[in-house]
This record gives sequence, C-alpha cells and structure tokens, in this order.
Amino acid sequence: MTEARTATLYRMVLPDHICPFGVRAKQLLQAEGFAVDDQILRSREEVDAFKAEHGIATTPLIFIDGEQIGGSDDLERYLAG
Repeated sequence: MTEARTATLYRMVLPDHICPFGVRAKQLLQAEGFAVDDQILRSREEVDAFKAEHGIATTPLIFIDGEQIGGSDDLERYLAG
C-alpha cells in the first residue's frame, strides 16, 4: 500500500470573491489523489499579510510534502512533469 500524498493549499475565499485559481488547484490536487489541507484566507487583510510573509504577488500557494510548488500554473507544470 502506498502512502497518501499530501498537499497544503492556501487560497482566497472572501465574502464577495472566491479565487478561481484556488478552486482549480484544489480540483487538480484531489484528482491526482492528494489529501488536501485546505487553508482558507478569509479577509483581504489575511490575504495581504500572507502574500507579504511568503513574498508572493498572488494566491493560491501550494506546498506538496512541505515543498513550495507555487501557484496554480506551477502546480499544473509540476503534475505534468
């Protein structure tokens, strides 16, 4: 039996906007059999602080087995490789 692969997904879900790239990333990870730790950023302040802390311009941000993969496009490249 193989161990489940794990991914942590940080994505923006605001009262007036759900990031479509975060939704897509979650779908891709689940389709590939990952157990997803879905970390929701629920306010603009939370999103801005998270981006500043990680030195990124956009969300989502995906980690697989503790390794930072990047955003949605980076995830697609990672999964294709």
